[in-house]
Amino acid sequence: MKNEDIVARSFSESISAKQAFMTPENLSLVVKSAELIVDSFKKGGKLLIAGNGGSAADAQHLAAEFVNRFEIERPPLPAIALTTDSSNLTSIGNDYSFDLIFSKQLRALGKPDDVFLAITTSGNSRNILKALEEAESIGMKVIILTGKGGGLLSSKGDVLVNVEARKTARIQEVHITFCHVVCELVDSILFQKA
Repeated sequence: MKNEDIVARSFSESISAKQAFMTPENLSLVVKSAELIVDSFKKGGKLLIAGNGGSAADAQHLAAEFVNRFEIERPPLPAIALTTDSSNLTSIGNDYSFDLIFSKQLRALGKPDDVFLAITTSGNSRNILKALEEAESIGMKVIILTGKGGGLLSSKGDVLVNVEARKTARIQEVHITFCHVVCELVDSILFQKA
């Protein structure tokens, strides 16, 4: 296969994954996710986000869009990626278990008016499952952004957003689009009066 063919195939797969995601049910889940975050912000809550690998990068990316800005000038919004504090991550992982790196942070930082956004392409990440259990015990709302049916998390959370795609890269590409659209919706609801 020629290099150009690989490029064309990858872009076509990405477009197809996004088009397949655009069902009425999924569009409603995106709106519901934004509304949960807006409700949290209005109550003085915050968004706490976690994921592993590429999903950790997506958590950081989304937190930056809220804390700095997305597309409009507006006040900073409270969002924290639980993936960024290397001392917390390594001390918890070393002293206890990698499975607890997010749940211990949620126990320290989470409040009932907060929202936890769990990003996992497989739905089987043990540390995300433990974090979800901690978030629910605190009384936080939970949004799960996943793929491949949702795995162990398929029946959990307040909102389950599942991306049906075979390749992890395509799932992640829909995930980051979800994150950008949620940012746009939150900004629109909070700051742009019709």
